[in-house]
Amino acid sequence: MLSQTAEYALRAMVSLARGGSHTAQEVAANAHIPLDYLSKILNALGRAGLVSAQRGRGGGFQPARPVNEISVLEVVSAVDPVRRIHTCPLGLAVHGTSLCPLHRKLDDAAQSMEETFRITTIGSLAGVPFCPEEETCAAVAR
Repeated sequence: MLSQTAEYALRAMVSLARGGSHTAQEVAANAHIPLDYLSKILNALGRAGLVSAQRGRGGGFQPARPVNEISVLEVVSAVDPVRRIHTCPLGLAVHGTSLCPLHRKLDDAAQSMEETFRITTIGSLAGVPFCPEEETCAAVAR
């Protein structure tokens, strides 16, 4: 269901979600992603506002926002959006503007996946506790 690119992007984000700044080499090793491929993914995630980078000593990549505010759907959409079916790909006149039963089921599955991705955060995948208030997060970190 997911492309290799989308899977790699999710693995990279989960790796980054564990805190701190990480070099591309560290992310590639932690997430088992070829470095050249990861560079393209990090660029796409950066253009989407999901990852930021800092150059120089102590720099690296990190999530651009709190990971409990970044949805799986945002990550997937940045690199390889879920494809929805709007018209029957067969182009048969008898289907008109509605989808045939096969393509309706396929689109329903895509919609379900999209909704699951929308409500799932990178933080939840990385095991980062959800802390609506900073004080709560500080207590959890201790």
